Amino acid sequence: MRPPSSILPLGHYDTIYALSTAPGRAAIAIIRISGAGWWDIYQALCPNRPPPTPRKATLRDLLDPSDTNNILDSALVFHFPAPKTVTGEDILELHIHGGHATVKAVLAAIGQCRSKHTIRYADAGEFTRRAFQNDRLDLGQVEALGDALSAETEQQRRAAMRGNSGKLGRIYEEWRQLLLAARGELEALIDFSEDQHFDESPAELVRNVTSQIGPILEAIRRHQKGSRYGELLKRGIRISLLGPPNAGKSSLLNIIVDREASIVSEEAGTTRDIVEVSVDIGGYLCVFADTAGLRSSSSIGGVEQEGIRRAKAKAKDSDLVIVLASVEPSDSSNSSIYQLASGHSGLSTFCDLESLKIAAEAEQAIVVVNKCDSTRDLGTQLEYTKTKIDNLLPGRSPAVVSISCRDAEQSGGLDPGNIGALLDILQTTFGIMTNVGDDLDLLGVSERQSQLLSTCTECFERFKDEALQGEECDIVVAAEHLRAAAACLARITGRGEAGDVEEVLGIVFEKFCVGK
Repeated sequence: MRPPSSILPLGHYDTIYALSTAPGRAAIAIIRISGAGWWDIYQALCPNRPPPTPRKATLRDLLDPSDTNNILDSALVFHFPAPKTVTGEDILELHIHGGHATVKAVLAAIGQCRSKHTIRYADAGEFTRRAFQNDRLDLGQVEALGDALSAETEQQRRAAMRGNSGKLGRIYEEWRQLLLAARGELEALIDFSEDQHFDESPAELVRNVTSQIGPILEAIRRHQKGSRYGELLKRGIRISLLGPPNAGKSSLLNIIVDREASIVSEEAGTTRDIVEVSVDIGGYLCVFADTAGLRSSSSIGGVEQEGIRRAKAKAKDSDLVIVLASVEPSDSSNSSIYQLASGHSGLSTFCDLESLKIAAEAEQAIVVVNKCDSTRDLGTQLEYTKTKIDNLLPGRSPAVVSISCRDAEQSGGLDPGNIGALLDILQTTFGIMTNVGDDLDLLGVSERQSQLLSTCTECFERFKDEALQGEECDIVVAAEHLRAAAACLARITGRGEAGDVEEVLGIVFEKFCVGK
């Protein structure tokens, strides 16, 4: 008989099962079963044994349903009764030994179990889909769960956890309920204005509703801003290395990623196309782009010219631009570089003016002075360089840090080449770029949610424009704008009036693995 603690699920779904841990040799493998057929599977695998105590580990021998003399494995068995489970349905978990043959045998045995319920292997993301269908998760939490599964860095994990808390979904649902109430007042005026006396005129009622949506509109803008910061963490911070040829861009990239990702040569124009490499710096995913050296010369060929064009375009599309300057002989004949500071040892700091102009337009910029191992008056040159850059980039005042790729390649010492100091400055800059203040949950706002919030904002603005008409305000049109705004909020959580949930779920579950 079925254990009395079990509760049938809300929907009439197939019973699904899958391996929920990574395939391959391991100490433990977990097979998850969800649905009303769990009891039939348990009876088939553990015949004549009492049901496991809910939410407590029970040791059981798993038998082959077609040959009860064949013991498949000794397993820890867990039963989680509906509806307070990850899917909202009854869950049976089998914690078995993680050998390939054992896992294969148990999965095959489950597929042979007889039940009046259809038993089949789960599709990708189907356990999470059922959690959504049974109101265990909202659509925003489902998205965040996908981000958590694909997170590769600490900051990506933190952003995903903020979206997975459910707090954002509760906020959006609260806003939607407020809009529904306001819309109800307007529609009551539309439907019953001839039969009932209302204390407020249509214009006064619309003004009152406008004052109610003001705080929501302000909060939506904060959420959109938080989304931009959260996307930086999820997709990676795009960083372009920009500067004249032979300034050390490729060398610096290789040192940061700790491998030969880009060709290093004394020959000018070695880097033609863009070399992109991803690396984790302090928990932040960074996508570095090594670009062609910027220079103007009639002798350069068409391929290098195209590389320079791509370098400029890439830098303008980046979140952070690192401009490479370098210490060179003061009598350098390179006409494409600009002298930032002169030294007393026949060496000066040079940079490319075009690179600085692009940095002036970038969201964030850092100036790195390379080859500092060759000068003896480094402090003075850096001071002059900082002053000159502040004059060239008024109002920006980017950080200026000195390095030596040559010293870093030779290693030795606490911070060879001062690369560690550069990485510290980068981490500080990343923190500024992704700072949302005290409300860290804003990092969980996804790009899809941000787009819907933007559409919601447009609906609010149209409502406000209609409200400005005063006595000429069309109540029907105003109510329609509120309905459209509420629909946008419903589509974020997948509840209420959301009509495209299945389409969105299909996209979200593309990146889910089987067993989740």
